[in-house]
Amino acid sequence: MRPLLRSTARLTLLLGALLPSACADDTESATGGPTTHTASDPPGLCAPSGGGPHWLREGETLTFTIGCTTSLSLDGTALEITGLPPGATHDPATGEVRFTPALDQAAVYDVTVHVPATDETTHVKIGVADAWDDPANIPVLDPARYGEEYGLPVLFLDRRPLTEEYDANTITYRGHAYLAEAKLRGASSLSYPKNSYTLKFAKDDRFQEPDEAFGFTDRRKLVLISTFDDNSYVRQRLAYDLWNALDPAHLQIKTYSAVVYIEGAYWGLYTVADHPDKDFMEAHGYSEDGNLYKAIDHDANFDRISIQYGGEKSTLHDGYEKKEGLPLEGEPGAFADLEALVDFVATSDSATFTSGIASRIDQRDYEDWWIFVTFILGSDSAGKNSYHYRDPTTDGVFRYMPWDFNDSFGQTWQTARASASTFRDYTDMNRLFERFLEEPTLGPALRARYADVLRTIYTEEAIQALVTGYIDRIDASARRDEHRWGEAYRTYGDWSFRTDFTTYDEELAYLRAWLTERWQFQAATY
Repeated sequence: MRPLLRSTARLTLLLGALLPSACADDTESATGGPTTHTASDPPGLCAPSGGGPHWLREGETLTFTIGCTTSLSLDGTALEITGLPPGATHDPATGEVRFTPALDQAAVYDVTVHVPATDETTHVKIGVADAWDDPANIPVLDPARYGEEYGLPVLFLDRRPLTEEYDANTITYRGHAYLAEAKLRGASSLSYPKNSYTLKFAKDDRFQEPDEAFGFTDRRKLVLISTFDDNSYVRQRLAYDLWNALDPAHLQIKTYSAVVYIEGAYWGLYTVADHPDKDFMEAHGYSEDGNLYKAIDHDANFDRISIQYGGEKSTLHDGYEKKEGLPLEGEPGAFADLEALVDFVATSDSATFTSGIASRIDQRDYEDWWIFVTFILGSDSAGKNSYHYRDPTTDGVFRYMPWDFNDSFGQTWQTARASASTFRDYTDMNRLFERFLEEPTLGPALRARYADVLRTIYTEEAIQALVTGYIDRIDASARRDEHRWGEAYRTYGDWSFRTDFTTYDEELAYLRAWLTERWQFQAATY
């Protein structure tokens, strides 16, 4: 049963995590440490501060001042400063700290400022980014001390995965070294110079990230999604967040942005995402023994007719792979429940379909799939690029999960432009969508829900604010990634037909304008 709480508050919740908020008294301040300075402070307190966090690149020069933020005047020698990185200087007379990190000093430094006279302490964070493009650069010497880069978390892989088979890999994240495994993942992205990867962690040492994505903890697997084909760097995250916002009862695939280093070399900005599998299902309260299917091509269209080849399909599970559950793929009956669903959608009469579909699928999941994919114009995700899960031991209904959105928000999977004023209901690609819309007892209600979603959840303001929140976090890292991969992006062979390549700034402007136009077009349609 779905919870009574619906999704009108979901984008508000997402925005709360993405947009800056004021620091409350006696909480962590912008200095990177606790502050005790309030309007009612008794006289005599210093409330020391050094500003920050301070982010810079090796070879750049940083200057900032450490001192009291109250009217208390203390000689610089009255402050005890520890943890300054080698080569940094502090002038007690002016309070100025000056630091020009060498090419072997990429790390995050925690500078402690203590005032013995008032027994106050604060911390100043200094983050030094690796100068990866300097010919004399020295790779990051200690990944355990390089947990962040320009405010984003950093993953280190000690070996570059080269095959689609798992191989041992040490993954260092926020100071912890995981003895894990990694492999290549994807389809078209396998040929990218900047690949995507799947990481697999030990049962007794699962991946932990308590702060990002409302908590991204206890993961057995995660996916590192390449941003090579999206120079806005936000399409994948925006798609998953919009899906999650539609209903808190949906299977929520969490994402966040992180920086990746491989074999000590800067590899760029990635989207970290959940990996749908039995552990993911169990974490959401479902059985790890349920059947999980992945739609891998456009024949996953809930019909007997092949989109790719025309005519009758050879099997009703054409277009799918079985990822979890028994019987295993290749064994008799492996796809029996999925084939029964496809047959029902494809052949049942109107009365049977409308009375029986809700006992076979989570109807809200699949109706929201249509709303979601038509809004984002996700042409590669209307049939393929989806997961379908059924636990025969509980309610026995299928549930939907979205996947892979390089083809969305105004670009195709080959990065060509796609007009926001394009009508697509994808009934030509998905027989289930066609059945929903053609049934007189289902279609009008679904279209009405679409209109309500545009007014309450997918408002233009809320979606634009999500993009703003992403950019506030990733801007510096996106520019570093563009510097690393921009030329490869513009000269990649599969996109040689394009003459309209954009910069990062231009792509963001294009995306924002596309979102505005798309909202207006869909609002006029529904």
